[in-house]
Amino acid sequence: MIEKTTLDVFTQNSISIKKQFYVEIDEQLQPVGQPWRRAYTNSTQGRQRVREEVPEPYRTAIFAVWGDTPTVDEAAQ
Repeated sequence: MIEKTTLDVFTQNSISIKKQFYVEIDEQLQPVGQPWRRAYTNSTQGRQRVREEVPEPYRTAIFAVWGDTPTVDEAAQ
């Protein structure tokens, strides 16, 4: 079984990550089950969740786009 991770709907303020398992049948990848999704905001808490939950190299890619400073104020949400 193959797992693919997609950084989906990637903006300066948020990201949605999708994981999907696939099997190869007749040289074509076929999805297995429903995809897993999780969204993160570029806030203090969201950035901490990314550090704790997102593996490399995806974490580095996210912070390369987001930079060093949160852009979303959690108190305003």
